[in-house]
Amino acid sequence: MPKIPPATAGSVLDLFRLDGRVALVSGASGGLGAGFACALAEAGADVVLAARRIDGLEKTAATVRERGRRALPVATDVTDPEACEAAAQAAVAEFGRLDVLINNAGISTVSPALKEDPLDFRRVIDVNLVAAYQLATACARVMERGGSIVNVASVLGLVKSVLPQAAYAASKAGMIGLTRDLAHQWTERRGIRVNAIAPGFVATDMNAEMPQEWLDRFLATGSLHRLGTQREMDAAMLFLASPASGYVTGATLAVDGGMSGH
Repeated sequence: MPKIPPATAGSVLDLFRLDGRVALVSGASGGLGAGFACALAEAGADVVLAARRIDGLEKTAATVRERGRRALPVATDVTDPEACEAAAQAAVAEFGRLDVLINNAGISTVSPALKEDPLDFRRVIDVNLVAAYQLATACARVMERGGSIVNVASVLGLVKSVLPQAAYAASKAGMIGLTRDLAHQWTERRGIRVNAIAPGFVATDMNAEMPQEWLDRFLATGSLHRLGTQREMDAAMLFLASPASGYVTGATLAVDGGMSGH
């Protein structure tokens, strides 16, 4: 007979709780990363905050603490493998464990391929993909069985962009492939689930600077024809980070208002 896990007592909402667990969020100095950190705290987790800008991390740390959880800001350049190892080790040194990684750090460019500086292309790949791999491996080394890694990809890893964004699209498509392969390597052997979310266009400071004409073109490709919200991304992230998704690994969850469904 196949193994069947024991039934879980209590409310289904309890599956979304992260009480007693520790999460690390990269790119946590602002934008989606800061929101993810607060959502994790609301679910009961203590949070390690990683980014280059320590001032931004301190602001995020304050909001985590306002929610009754502990926060550890760690200045981290995710393109540096040693810095990734140091962030993971800092989590264990401060809290005694690391259970969840939200691999969120990323940058974007808009440039026609024939005009783009190859160094700019390489920088996007280094930050969005290579660094994500480095941080995932650093965290996996210290995680116990039952850990969860959530990679933050993008709808542009699934569908074409209306703008010239070869570097960004390539990095996020690579993130989806990385998710699938790490899940294959680690879920059975190490007990670490690896999944990804692919956000669409979300109301953040980054998108606030986008020309309205560009934004309208993006939104026209979806079904809901609106921006997503931070809380909608938080909910998807929390599902994949928590025991609620215990039977999910290697998956990419599109949270994009229907853009990838066309």
